[in-house]
Amino acid sequence: MKVNKLTAISLAISLALPLTVNAKTTNSQKESKAEQVKETSGNKALLHGGFSCEGEVLTPIYTIQGDGASSPFVPDDVYESTEEYVTKGIVTARAESLYKGFFIQDAKGDGLASTSDGIFVHWGESAPDDIQPGVEVCVKGKVKEYYGFTQIDLKNDQKVDIGKMVGELPATPIHVEMGETLAQALERVEGMKVVLDIDSDMKVTRTFSFDNSTYRNNMVLSHQAPLMKATQVHQPLSAEAIALNDANLLNQLFIDTDIKAPAGVVPYFPGFNAETGYIRINDQVINLEGVIGYSDDQYRLLPINELTSKDFIRKNDRQKAPAIANLGDIRVSSFNVLNFFNSEFGGDKNPLGHNRGATIEAEMLLQRAKIVNAMVAMNADIIGLMEVENNGFGKLSAIQNLLNALNAKLPKEQAYQFVELAAADKAKGKFVGNDAISVGLFYRPAVVSLDGKAQMIITPEQHAKAGAVTRMNGGVEELSPAYDKYQRHSLMQTFWVNEQKLTIVVNHLKSKGSGCLEDWISFNEDSEPADLQGKCNAFRVSAAQVIGEAVKGLDGDVLVMGDLNAYGKEDPLAVLTDYDSATTERVIRTASWTTLDGVAHQTQGSTIDKGYGLINLSTQAHGPETYSYSYNGELGNLDHALGNSSLAKRVVAVEDWHINAVESNLFEYSSKYTGELAKSENAFSSSDHDPVIIALEYPQVATEKDNRAGSLGYLALMLLTALGLGRRKV
Repeated sequence: MKVNKLTAISLAISLALPLTVNAKTTNSQKESKAEQVKETSGNKALLHGGFSCEGEVLTPIYTIQGDGASSPFVPDDVYESTEEYVTKGIVTARAESLYKGFFIQDAKGDGLASTSDGIFVHWGESAPDDIQPGVEVCVKGKVKEYYGFTQIDLKNDQKVDIGKMVGELPATPIHVEMGETLAQALERVEGMKVVLDIDSDMKVTRTFSFDNSTYRNNMVLSHQAPLMKATQVHQPLSAEAIALNDANLLNQLFIDTDIKAPAGVVPYFPGFNAETGYIRINDQVINLEGVIGYSDDQYRLLPINELTSKDFIRKNDRQKAPAIANLGDIRVSSFNVLNFFNSEFGGDKNPLGHNRGATIEAEMLLQRAKIVNAMVAMNADIIGLMEVENNGFGKLSAIQNLLNALNAKLPKEQAYQFVELAAADKAKGKFVGNDAISVGLFYRPAVVSLDGKAQMIITPEQHAKAGAVTRMNGGVEELSPAYDKYQRHSLMQTFWVNEQKLTIVVNHLKSKGSGCLEDWISFNEDSEPADLQGKCNAFRVSAAQVIGEAVKGLDGDVLVMGDLNAYGKEDPLAVLTDYDSATTERVIRTASWTTLDGVAHQTQGSTIDKGYGLINLSTQAHGPETYSYSYNGELGNLDHALGNSSLAKRVVAVEDWHINAVESNLFEYSSKYTGELAKSENAFSSSDHDPVIIALEYPQVATEKDNRAGSLGYLALMLLTALGLGRRKV
């Protein structure tokens, strides 16, 4: 069956990689090459394989392309035409590497927007040097739909008649018409030389970074706005979530290169750097020229020119400090610090002996400097940490190492301390649970004070022996493999803030990557679940239930925050907030075969009836389209701030400070894939998650002395407000 490129499943990735000319070729090099072509060809055609275009019946490129997703010359249920066709065009780009061949385009076209005037010619190896941009060529071969990419195939019989140099063709702007998808607009220009102009309205939805599908660095654009994760804004498996996910798949244009980009280099943007030449998600890209190819189920623009920083129109530029850094009476923040480890550099060992962070000390010092600079700018009075090495609280621990570096940048009155578990609550008398990483808490003693000891909320584990459950696969009963899954424990501490109680719970739930027993039962052990919530969703629901029970009925204000590894409308968030089984058809279940603190917990799992009533503070402040993380070109919130009703009334402002999620991970501390790219100690790309900051109003409780002050106190407050020093609420 012929593959429709808008819905095709990718095959033979190694043979379907994108192509382009070397984008680093200078204009003088192009001109020199063109002169060589003129000297060798002149006005005489160069014949390859004894083929001459003279006397042949020409079929225009636009006729071969047609106005559909595939060529009208390729019959249904096959991949190539039964006959060979002769066509002529001007070379627009060479392909020097994985897709060996070249692009040609009809010089005049048919004037119809519905048909492409360009096409790729597959040569099978590097095409002759005579075939250069601006040269007219005539080719004869079968029309092929190669995994959805329409092309003329000359691999087995290279019939080409190379004409003279006539000059390069102008680029056609990409425009998405009303009512069509980006994919439909790109199909209309497949194989053509195009340009992104201001009206193309193409935004960065994944900045230049590693593409796991093709194992190379590239960038992804989308039309009008960056893509939002469907389950960030819609309930899983709802019609709206399914529609948004489908729309996202049709709203992607990969900016790729034929020659694999060297580590740390953006071939079409030589000015790429950590201080001034950055690329952020939501930047609009203009003036980029290239040809449109198709591979690995994606349309790809293969650049033929170079950009400068002026070609990236900033829609959401860097902010050196959060907008709310000085709002409210106190500020609370969560910060995933991207595996801050020091055990390899003289620090204590974690319980697993694994190093997930920096591999050389210079990287660790850079990572620490970036995190510290971000924390200083945040100016939070309480900071919840995720992904700090779980190597205790001693002088050689990672949390002490980070604390020392942070306090060294601050005056004594702004210094922090960390919250430490009681010895009886520590695993082996030292650790927060038994993972290599843990959560933690920094606080400013000058602003808040501890109310009693910290408590650890032990989260469920999943332990299922091999054969614990079965499934039917094609009429055959299969036994489940063994599963042993763990989650980081949560940390709970109550503070006094101006004589009022505030309880903070810092969390880092199970990741979406590796599967749990429920994924095997649903045949999702090797694929993304249909509900788009990632692997181990029910396991995270189990943790959310335990956390909800732990905070239910607590006195005072409660703030549950951290990396829940669940987007805004996913089940763990629903359980902690406003889920009600009586008002929705969605059924939420916990995981099976779980234990809690070594004791059997839920062998069969359970159905959730009602959520725990916490309020999603980011959603309350900004609506559902908030984000702190980017994955696979889609934005969403994995880092949350959930408050009880009394705390929600104290909220002055909430901010996801976008210093990480929208930046290239090439600016992070690791040098593994970045080559000679210079690094910076600035706060940007200090992690892969954005800090979430909450400004809260905690006015001092009035005393008898304050009451006697009467109008004098009121006048003082009015004076502070006039000077801009009072609390501000947004």
